[in-house]
Amino acid sequence: MWCTVRRTRRSSATMIHRWRASWTLDRPGRGRRARMRASSPCRRPSCRSSSRSPPSPSDRKDERESWDSKWTFLLATIGYAVGLGNVWRFPYLAQKNGGGAFLVPYFVMLLLQGLPIFYLELAIGQRLRKGAIGVWHEVSAYLGGIGISSAFVSYIVALYYNTIIAWCLIYLLHSFETPLPWAECPKRLFKNFTYDIEPECVVSSPTKYYWYRETLQVSPSVNEPEQINYTVALALITAWSLVYLCMVQGITESSKIVYITAIFPYVVLIIFFFRGITLKGASDGIAHLFTPRWESILEPVVWLEAGTQIFFSLGLAFGGLIAFSSYNPANNNCYRDALVVSVTNCSTSMFAGVVVFSVIGFKATSIYDSCVEERSEMIRLNKSHDLLPVCDLQKELENSASGTGLAFIIFTEAINQFPAAQLWAVLFFLMLFTLGIDSQFGTLEGVSTSLMDMKLFPNVPKEMITGALCMSCCVLSLCFANGAGSYIFQLMDSFAGSYTLLIIAFFECIGVSYIYGLKRFADDIELMTGSRPSLYWMLCWKYISPIAMITILVASFLELASEGSSYPGWNALTGTTDQLEWPHWCIVVAILLILVSILWIPGVAILRLCGINVIEDSEPAWFPSAELRDVHGIVPHEPTDIEISLFCIRADGSEGLCCPIYGPREQPLDEEE
Repeated sequence: MWCTVRRTRRSSATMIHRWRASWTLDRPGRGRRARMRASSPCRRPSCRSSSRSPPSPSDRKDERESWDSKWTFLLATIGYAVGLGNVWRFPYLAQKNGGGAFLVPYFVMLLLQGLPIFYLELAIGQRLRKGAIGVWHEVSAYLGGIGISSAFVSYIVALYYNTIIAWCLIYLLHSFETPLPWAECPKRLFKNFTYDIEPECVVSSPTKYYWYRETLQVSPSVNEPEQINYTVALALITAWSLVYLCMVQGITESSKIVYITAIFPYVVLIIFFFRGITLKGASDGIAHLFTPRWESILEPVVWLEAGTQIFFSLGLAFGGLIAFSSYNPANNNCYRDALVVSVTNCSTSMFAGVVVFSVIGFKATSIYDSCVEERSEMIRLNKSHDLLPVCDLQKELENSASGTGLAFIIFTEAINQFPAAQLWAVLFFLMLFTLGIDSQFGTLEGVSTSLMDMKLFPNVPKEMITGALCMSCCVLSLCFANGAGSYIFQLMDSFAGSYTLLIIAFFECIGVSYIYGLKRFADDIELMTGSRPSLYWMLCWKYISPIAMITILVASFLELASEGSSYPGWNALTGTTDQLEWPHWCIVVAILLILVSILWIPGVAILRLCGINVIEDSEPAWFPSAELRDVHGIVPHEPTDIEISLFCIRADGSEGLCCPIYGPREQPLDEEE
């Protein structure tokens, strides 16, 4: 049962004035505790405590951090959602799956899947004012496993995601060298004390050799870890130390860090944009990216990859969005926030695509021009036509990679040809670092907030919990610091952070639509924002989004079963990568990674039925229902005929067979007295 707001001797106007000032922070005692409190004319810290009225009993329930401003929240959420996938995955998927035609399934899946779930997570976190575990346990004691699953997935993803940040730190450090260490092949000392160019680098390229052999020290396969990579190990320790230092004050207090990590990538992207469009061949690269190939729309895999990209680029089901929104005031317009962040995220993907392919167009044109010159010279020397190289600009444009290959091989190769290459390398890897670290904040915040809400360590401050999280992740992530570390990274990225998130988001929609109650959820949103969600959003939450996720999940498993899964193993003889099948132990590890996260959903429900409470029951957080109702002038909503027929809403406001009755309705304040 929800707690009701008790009337005190304060006037209603005073109460309303108090929660309107909800962006401010109060710091009583040892920790930072945010309360809905009256704003004081005195802004100095010395007079805040003396002028503050004693908190009411309702206030004592809402001892929670709060964002210091709306801009801090928006920038933190944008930084969390906008990550490395916007820069190196979207451009690759677009040019691979139909160019401009890919935008059609991309935006369709945004409307049917991405936006509705993003809106749902922001709204439910703001309403219940807890982390993912606390939110879903309060929706139903049998659904607490959803929050635990989100926390486990976030923890696993944080393990390998910070490895990318470590790689960026290595490249950033070496970007100050002159010349750049990946600009030319190194020399090798032979036994007769003579030097020659490294043969493995000659058959590949300087950028490939530096990535695979110097940075990763990669082994031939995942079964051969070979030596420990001390460079990556040191970079991992540094990266986790930086994450801890940025988070130790609390995400809501790190406003300066949030402003830097969220804004700096856009500054660099704009700089690269103006540099890229002035390069020779930039127009060819951009045209290659957005020229539509309409026949690709009919391929199911294109829709599958569009839906998957939308889902993961917005950071859904990690619990981070719920944690972020739980720090918002009760009257925050979460609907507007969902639109702003989602549109910004997708716009960033397209803008990054233009930047990336303008540079790729320059690189492809440079290779094409060199090929044409070589061909012309061979023709002048009357060489045989069979020996003449084949020059194809479109083939060079299609020779783009996804993920780490795009950032650490193709882009660095293009930067080598820039004037002042060191400056551009520093800007590029500093941008990747900031893109990755603010997404890491949101991922870990979902874990730490959930632990705080579970009260597993009630007497331990959040700073120590965050430190323990970072320390454990740092120790476990050292498994990536060996020759097979990049293969283990790919294994975890392919399985741990994909299927599990789809399953969690599916149960989130089920929990809100069929357990919490769709009408009840819509009433809550109307209280918070002053406007009721439209029929479209309610249809998405109850039917369209769950169906879309189930479709993507089933199609993914079918594709995996029919085509199998492989990874690119480095071949030192040819200087290229070969597709290798995952060994059986890797498949077992992948299955365990999925099960260790997902089994919490049915496990907590079964244990609850058996009388075992995995999650401690707690009182609902304070929520000013009566004040919000008075301010917005909200009257009880009468279900329309369409709502009754579509959502099984009864005349008294409860929901029937398709949504179990959740208990007595909250009584108005006057009736309660």
